[in-house]
Amino acid sequence: MNVAEWILVVILSVTLFIFLIVGIILVVKLIGLTKEVKKVVVEGQDIAKNTNGIVNNIKGMTSLGGTIQAFVDKYINPKLKETKKEEKEEKDGGKK
Repeated sequence: MNVAEWILVVILSVTLFIFLIVGIILVVKLIGLTKEVKKVVVEGQDIAKNTNGIVNNIKGMTSLGGTIQAFVDKYINPKLKETKKEEKEEKDGGKK
């Protein structure tokens, strides 16, 4: 082979070697980056779920229906449960 051909082959071989090394490094970095992005996406989904729950709680507290429902759940339902329990005990006591 001619000297010029050898020089051309060496230059192309070195260029290909450098390109392959840089490509491998970039692929490894890209894999690490995708893992980090996946973590961020999972955290973002958790934040979105928590935010949705908070919004529903605030919506329930600020609307009239939500306020009435909270009042009923807190004050009236326990009294109804006690009344039903007493009625059931009276019926059971009468059968014995």
